[in-house]
Formats: sequence, structure tokens, C-alpha cells
Amino acid sequence: MTDLFQYTAEIQTPRTRPLADRMRPKTLSDFFGQERVLGPGKPLRLWIETDRVPSLILWGPPGCGKTTLAKVIAEKTLSSFHSQSAVLMGVKDIKECVEKARFTQQTQQRKTVLFIDEIHRFNKSQQDALLPHVEDGTVTLIGATTENPSFELNAALLSRTRVIRLERLEAQALQAVIRKALLDSEKGLGGFLKLSEEAIDWLADTAEGDARRALVALETVALFVGKNAANNTLELTDVHAALESALERQPMPYDKSGEEHYNVISAFIKSIRDSDPHAGLYYLARMLESGEDPLFIVRRLVVLASEDIGNADPRALQIAISTKDAIDFIGMPEARINLAQAVTYLALAPKSNASYQGIGQAITEVKKSGALPVPMHLRNAVTGLMKKEGYGKDYRYAHSEKKARAKQTHLPKELIGKRFYEPKEVGLEKQLKEKLDKLNPDFEE
Repeated sequence: MTDLFQYTAEIQTPRTRPLADRMRPKTLSDFFGQERVLGPGKPLRLWIETDRVPSLILWGPPGCGKTTLAKVIAEKTLSSFHSQSAVLMGVKDIKECVEKARFTQQTQQRKTVLFIDEIHRFNKSQQDALLPHVEDGTVTLIGATTENPSFELNAALLSRTRVIRLERLEAQALQAVIRKALLDSEKGLGGFLKLSEEAIDWLADTAEGDARRALVALETVALFVGKNAANNTLELTDVHAALESALERQPMPYDKSGEEHYNVISAFIKSIRDSDPHAGLYYLARMLESGEDPLFIVRRLVVLASEDIGNADPRALQIAISTKDAIDFIGMPEARINLAQAVTYLALAPKSNASYQGIGQAITEVKKSGALPVPMHLRNAVTGLMKKEGYGKDYRYAHSEKKARAKQTHLPKELIGKRFYEPKEVGLEKQLKEKLDKLNPDFEE
């Protein structure tokens, strides 16, 4: 039996594959997690078990099993498997793969699974070149992407595939992956390394849903302790010491131009809109830790201050603008404090979208009714001819009227009585509503 020292030497040999690659499942029974799409009776599982797998787009975060699942499908269905990266694959390569698939089909009566990693990087011409061969079944396409396929792939290709959304792996699934790697004598560590339950749980938690990251961490620990592990069980402190800076938490999955960017900012805004400062601070921290531009964040806060709070608390907009000035003035990391103050204030401020709805309704009316004539008494009479035509006639100057309020109409005659701003009974807007109700904007003479 190989001892741990010999194992350590072997895994340092360039010819030996990394632990994460060796532990890649080959069957559905070895595949941990994704019960939502692979559980008993689920369509994807039935397609695989009955060898009727259609072309698929596997969409999910790194390390959730997209490549592994593609290989399991090819193995289970006895298909010829060709793996390509969209980054390196051109139209010429697509044609070559299609010709090989056609030859395999004719000579061996075997289907071909064409796995394309990072398929979201395919341009339109590459997608168009692949499209007819997916449609006629020459290849069964399995594309893998971390990006929302509805944004990255054209409608024609999407309509010929089934999109399967994979989730980041739960801690329980990652714990199972780690335990299997610890015990597997053929592909894993063969029981030479023992970890406490606390250490296993911690490795699973810090992997952030990524099985590959969990196994890389485990292999790092094995390399560090070497033959000194003996039969001792490593505790959490031992694992921390083994990893040290080698496994500092990697950058969070947050692509500034990708879907996670929009998911997090959406959750951030909706949390503040729902008056939840705790979630607002959490998503703020997520963005800041991932390197998001603080000016992008505060721009969204400025919009929210008017869209979701408005005149219920006019100070909200002042605070959002002041936060922008603070970011410009002092910069990061100190400006995180100003952002936190803004987030908590806006979250707890009374909410009203009356101004936002008002401008939306006004724009809708303008698009519907067009440029209606401005009432004559409101028109600007700058020439004698204009005055002769009645421009500005009978206009009443508000400051010359009692209570600075002139009894005259302002909307085009077709819209008299139309109301666009409907204050809500929250915060300062409650007072504005009472005032507006007393001030009928359309007077009848």
C-alpha cells in the first residue's frame, strides 16, 4: 500500500492529474448535488437514463458540475464525446467537429456529444455555423456557460436547445465530495488524510458552492502535511495552518458585466426598497468586497432616493448626493462608511413612488395625445404680433394674487382635470397630499 509520503510525491509529479480532475464523477450515482434537475423522476435524469438527451445549455456558476455532467451524459449514452472551448474554437473547428460526427454516425452508428465550454463567448457567425447541425441531429450540443444564455446566445440556437440551470452546490453536497475524496483509494487520498467534521464543514463553507475549489483546498492540505499526517485527525486549526495564505478566500463570483452583477445590485435595491437595512448592508458588502465601483453603487442610490422615496422624505436625495460627494472627496476604503450611512437611512426612510409614477403617466399621456396646444394665456408673448394674436392674454401673475395662487387653468383643454401626481399618505408626502387636495389645479371661472 502506498504511504502518504509516496502519495505526496506522486501528486507533485506533472504526469499525475490534479485531485479535482481525478475525482470527477463518471456516473450519476457519483454525482453530488443538483437534485432539483437530477433527482429521481426529473426530466434530465430520465433523458440520460433512456438515452434520449436533447441538445442542452448547462447554465450555472463555476464548479457546479457542468463539464462533469456533460461527460456523464456522454458515458451513459455511449456517445462519442468531443470537448471544445469556445475561446479557442473557430468556424473551421466547428466544421471539422461536424464532419467527424457525421463520419462516426455513418461508420459506427454512434451519436456525438459536442461539449462547448464557455459557449457564451461564441459570436453570431459561430452560432450560425453550428445551428443547422444541432437542428438536424448531427451533433448533440451541450454548451456550458456561467452567463445568462438569454443574453448571450441568439434566439435561433436557444430555441433548439433545452436550458438547464444548475445551482451552486450546497454545503451538504460539498461535504460529501470532500469525504469521498478523503476515502477513495483509487482516485482520492485513500484514507491517508483524516479531517475532523469541523474541518470538513469549514472547507465546504469556504468553497462557496464550488466543488473544484473544495478539492483544490483539500489537495493543498494534503501536500502541506505530507507524511507528517500519520494517523492523526487534523482539526480545523491544523487545516487553517496548512492553508495559510494559500487558500485565502478567492474573489467572490461577481462579474461586473455578467449576470451576478445584475443579481446583486437588484437584490441591493429591492432590499432597501423593502426597508431592510440588514440586507442592504449585506449586498453593499458583497459588491465592495468584489471590487465594484462605489460610484456605480451610489448612482443607483441617487435613483432610488427619488424613485422609491421621493417627497415622502426629500432629504433622501440630499443624502444620496452627499454620499457621491464623499466618495469623490475621500475615496475608498473610508467611503464605505458613507455608503453604509446612506444605505441604512434610505432603507428606513418612508417610501413613495408617486413622483416616479407621475412622470411615467405624464410621458404615457404625451405619447398618446401628442403635442397638444398650450393654452393661449400661458404662451410667451415676445412680439407685438403674438400679443395681437392673443398670446398671454388674461394671464394672471401668481405673486399678484391672494395667497400667490391664480385662478386659471394650466393643462391643455383636452387634459383639464387630469392628475399625474398622487401623493401618498406617508412621511412628508402626507402633508403634501393634504395641501394638494385643497389646491384644485383646474379652476372653473
